[in-house]
Amino acid sequence: MKKIRVGVLFGGKSAEHEVSLRSAKNIIAALDPEKYDVALIGIDKAGKWHVRDSATNLLNTPDPKMLAFRDGDSVALIPSAPAGSLVTMQGTEPALDVVFPVLHGTNGEDGTMQGLLRLLDLPFVGPDVLGSAIGMDKDAAKRLLRDAGIPIARFVTVPAHKRSEISFEKLSAELGMPMFVKPANSGSSVGVYKIKTAEDFAAAADNAFKYDTKIIFEECVVGREIECSVLGNEIKEASVPGEIIPHHEFYSYEAKYLDENGAGLEIPAKLTPELVKKMQELAVRTCEVLCVEGMARVDCFLRGDEFIVNEINTIPGFTNTSMYPKLWEASGLSYKDLISKLLDLAIARHERDSKIKRSY
Repeated sequence: MKKIRVGVLFGGKSAEHEVSLRSAKNIIAALDPEKYDVALIGIDKAGKWHVRDSATNLLNTPDPKMLAFRDGDSVALIPSAPAGSLVTMQGTEPALDVVFPVLHGTNGEDGTMQGLLRLLDLPFVGPDVLGSAIGMDKDAAKRLLRDAGIPIARFVTVPAHKRSEISFEKLSAELGMPMFVKPANSGSSVGVYKIKTAEDFAAAADNAFKYDTKIIFEECVVGREIECSVLGNEIKEASVPGEIIPHHEFYSYEAKYLDENGAGLEIPAKLTPELVKKMQELAVRTCEVLCVEGMARVDCFLRGDEFIVNEINTIPGFTNTSMYPKLWEASGLSYKDLISKLLDLAIARHERDSKIKRSY
C-alpha cells in the first residue's frame, strides 16, 4: 500500500517560532514510518522555506529558547505546479498528499497559510481559512461568541488610530481592576500584560501594540482555568477537560512553554459530571460558532458553576507539556493515534470540499 506523504510545516516568522519547532519535533516522532513518508518544511525567521527529509534538521538543545533547525534545500510550493509538488533548485520533490501545519501565531494560524494551501489544492490539518482567521482575531471571535449567547469576559477593543482616545480612568471604570491588555491577533499569551495600576497602563498598551494594530482590554476573571480539546469536522467530539494551575501570576508565554514548572496540569480536571458535560458541550458549540473544523483547544474560566470562554486555539501546541494531546491521551486516544486521526480528518474534508461546484 502506497505511503501517505506528509509535509510537516513549521517554524515561521512569528514570535512563537521556537514553540513551533518543539511541536513539530513531537509530531514527526509520532508519525508511523510504515504508513507515512515525511517531508520537513521549515520556515526560518526571515521567511525563507527549507525542505529536508530527516528529523535531524532540528538542532537539539536543552534551552527551548535556542531551538533551531538546519538549513535544507530552498523550496517553494507553486500553484501552477502539480498539486502538492515541492519545487527546489534541484528539481521537483515527490508530491505531498497532506500538510500538517504546526505554525503557531502570525502567518501560520491566522488563515494566511491556510489560504495558500487552499490555492495549492492540498489537504491540511486544522481549521480552514475562515475558522483560522476568526479564531486568531480575539475581537472578532468575542463578538461572534457574544452574539451567540456564549458567556465571555467584558472587553473593549482599541485600534491603533484611536490610541489617543483611551484612558486608564475610563477603562478601569468599565472593566474593573486589575485588567488585562492583549494584542487582538496573537497567540499563546504573547504581548499579554496584567495591568494593576495607572502607572502600568501606558507601557502595557504600548507593548501590546507592538504585536498588532488592534488591542483588547479585558476584565480579569477570577476563576479556575479549564481547557478542553475538540476533534472533528462536521461531527465534533470533546475530550475530558483539564485544569491549568499557574505557578506564575497568570498563564503567560513563559509559563506555557519555557518554564517546565510554570504551571501544574490537573488531567482530568476535578469537576462534577454535570460540569464536565457542560464544558464539553460549550467547547463544541464554540467551535461551531467560530466555523472551526479539524481541531481546536477551547480555554475557559470556571467561576462558580459558570464557564466563561476565554479564547480558542486553532493550532494548539504539541510539545511535551501541551494540553491538547494530553487531554486526548486522558480520553483514551494516544498521541500517535491522534496525529493519524488529524491527518485522516484533513483528507476527508478535502475530499468533501472537492465535490463543491465552483463554476456554472
